[in-house]
Amino acid sequence: MVALLFHPVFGRLFAAQVLALVGTGLLTVALGLLAFDLAGAAAGAVLATAYTVKMVAYVGLSPVAGALVARVPRKLVLITADLIRACVALALPFITEVWQIYLAIFLLQTASAVFTPTFQATIPDILGDEDDYAKALSLSRLAYDLENLLSPAIAGLLLLVISYHWLFGGTVLGFLLSALIIARTALPARSTPKDRPFRARLTRGIRIYIATPRLRGLWFLTLTAAAGSAFVIVNTVVVVREGFGLADRDVALALACFGAGSMAAALTLPALLRSLSDRPVMIGGAALMTALMLLLAVLAPSWPLFLIVWALMGLGYAAIITPSGRLLRRSAHREDRQAAFTAQFTLSHVCWLITYPLAGSTMTAWGMAASMGILAAVGLFGIGMTLWVWPEGDPVVVTHSHPDLPDNHPHLAGKGHTHTHALIIDDEHHVWPTHG
Repeated sequence: MVALLFHPVFGRLFAAQVLALVGTGLLTVALGLLAFDLAGAAAGAVLATAYTVKMVAYVGLSPVAGALVARVPRKLVLITADLIRACVALALPFITEVWQIYLAIFLLQTASAVFTPTFQATIPDILGDEDDYAKALSLSRLAYDLENLLSPAIAGLLLLVISYHWLFGGTVLGFLLSALIIARTALPARSTPKDRPFRARLTRGIRIYIATPRLRGLWFLTLTAAAGSAFVIVNTVVVVREGFGLADRDVALALACFGAGSMAAALTLPALLRSLSDRPVMIGGAALMTALMLLLAVLAPSWPLFLIVWALMGLGYAAIITPSGRLLRRSAHREDRQAAFTAQFTLSHVCWLITYPLAGSTMTAWGMAASMGILAAVGLFGIGMTLWVWPEGDPVVVTHSHPDLPDNHPHLAGKGHTHTHALIIDDEHHVWPTHG
């Protein structure tokens, strides 16, 4: 896995990702302190609204932005998105009103909704080998987990000598360095897309996604992952401080356990996926998360058991999320990968848009046991739907017919109307044969 860091293109893109993530981590800490300065005891409500705005931007604007930039060179898209994020972060220290926070978050996350799917869709074109791509996905997962662990620590050290306003400077620097690295990296060109109207470009990724059984399964598995991780993100501080009566450092320890479990999974997945297919690994991770939620719905854990459960939750979460890029790569032609990754970005955040408020409201109203029981039901629903829409075996090569195509159609040349090949939803294949 380490050898990939020396890949002339992927190594640079990974460095750009890490720098942008560190900048985002500093932003998260500084934004919380800014919200407290502006709103005092109502800072929690301000941040909850800000994160809701973030999800709305991801869900509502990502498909539109993806369609608008579908023909723009990748390097220009990535650099522009980084520069927009840097400009917004530069303005944050001068904010004096709560509504300005919401506007800044909306602009920042709109740029991220362009950057992230474009970045993710570029990696499969750089790494053609399936094993290398699996390692790249694990490295990306590790980068996210390390950011969650290290950015608060870095911010804490910086706050010993500077005010939190200067943390926004670190965010700006992270985005600028990311843009500089991308500018100095030779990225593969997009494959030439077919000339389609804007409406077709807007919906193409979603149509490919919904028509492909393994991607429908991915969506429902993401719902299970979102159910468990939403509780961790939203309620860990409440459980640790109110439930166990412990200190802030114990909140950090619990979140570190979740991150450590996720990193452990990311490190072992490349080897595991060489012997197992994605489906059993991902369903196994979903089953683990759901079982842990059911456990906490019926059992009041001790502090050590709670930390173990959080580590296992992180492991299950990474087992679901990390292989998703492999499914997307397998399910779209090269010219449609940007659309497929954008669809995953949009639809996955629909899951968190549902589970974040559900985790917060049920915890506030009824406590951890009831909240975990409700979220476990969501997790079971996700697993059940996955088993239904993503059948075992998940064939790549499928026998199918084209009764609608004329005899002289290029796709039928030498094959006839009924033939067998690796099936991908495209202009000639609008539905999956077994689910049409």
